[in-house]
Amino acid sequence: MRRWLKRIGIVLVALILGVTLASFAYNLVSSQPTKPATALYPGPFVRLDGSLHAYRRWGTHGTPVVLVGGFAEASWVWGRVAPLLARDHVVYAVDLPPFGYSERRGPYTLAAWADQVQAFQRAFHLSRPLLVGHSIGAAVVAEVARRDPTSLRGIVLVDGDALKGGGGPSWLSHALIDPYFTSLYRIVLHSDWIVRRILQQAYGPVHPPLDHALIARWLRPFSVSGTEAALRSAAGHGIAGLDFSQIQTIRIPARVVFGADDSAVPVSSGRRVAAALHAPFVVIPGAGHLALLTAPAAVAAAIAAAK
Repeated sequence: MRRWLKRIGIVLVALILGVTLASFAYNLVSSQPTKPATALYPGPFVRLDGSLHAYRRWGTHGTPVVLVGGFAEASWVWGRVAPLLARDHVVYAVDLPPFGYSERRGPYTLAAWADQVQAFQRAFHLSRPLLVGHSIGAAVVAEVARRDPTSLRGIVLVDGDALKGGGGPSWLSHALIDPYFTSLYRIVLHSDWIVRRILQQAYGPVHPPLDHALIARWLRPFSVSGTEAALRSAAGHGIAGLDFSQIQTIRIPARVVFGADDSAVPVSSGRRVAAALHAPFVVIPGAGHLALLTAPAAVAAAIAAAK
C-alpha cells in the first residue's frame, strides 16, 4: 500500500508539474497586445479620483437616471433601454472598472465601485438621481442607497439580488490562480465557441444572432490595458454584494426587475430581496439575465414606473 501511495504521489506531482509548465508555455505564446481605453473607445470620459471613467449620455431634460452595468458589461448594453428613458430623463450609463472602457485602477470592490458612482454624481452635479443597477451593478446601487439614501430618488435592481457571493482566500488568488487563471482567461477569450455558449446562457431563450461581430463587441473591452491583471486581482473577492441583513436596513423607494428565465441569479432570490426592500417585484416573461438587451421596452417601462 505504501509503495502504491508513493507511486500515485509521484504521478500526481508529475502531472501538476506538467500542467503548470504547459500553462506557462501557453501564456508565453498567447500574449496579445493591449491598448489604453482611450484608443478603443472615443469617449466621453470623466476623471474621477484620478482615473478616467467611460460613460454615455442620452436625453436633454428631466430628472437624472444613472445606469450601472454588471460583470463584463460596457455601457453600450444600455443602448436600447436608455433612449426610451431619455424621452423624460437625462440618462447616464457608467463603466465600472475593470469592465467596459474605464481605466483599470483598483481596488475592484463593492466599496470602491460605490465610491465611483457617488463621485460620478458629484462630478455632474446630479440632484437625487434614480440609480439603476444590472447584475453586480444592483449591489453597487444598493450600497449607495445604504450609505446615503437622502441623495437618491430611488433604486432599481435589474436581474440582480445585490447579495454577496463567496470568494476564495487571499492565498488562493496569489498561489493557485496564476498561471492557471491567465491560461483559462486567454483560452476563453480566444474561443468564439466558448464565448457564444456563455452568451447563450446569459441572454436566455430569446437572443440575437450570436455571430462573430456581436462576440467581438462583447470582447473588445478585454483589450484595454491592465484588464487581465485587474480580473486576476478581483478573482479572490467573490461576488460583490451586501449581507441580507444590510439589505433589510435600506429604506428608500425601490423596484426589483427580473427576467423570468434568468439562469444567473435565481428569480426566487430577487423576489426575497424585493420583499426585504418593501419594493414591487416585476417579472418579464421570456427574458433571461440580459433582459435589458432582449426586452428593453419592458425594462424601460419598469424603470420609468419607479417613484
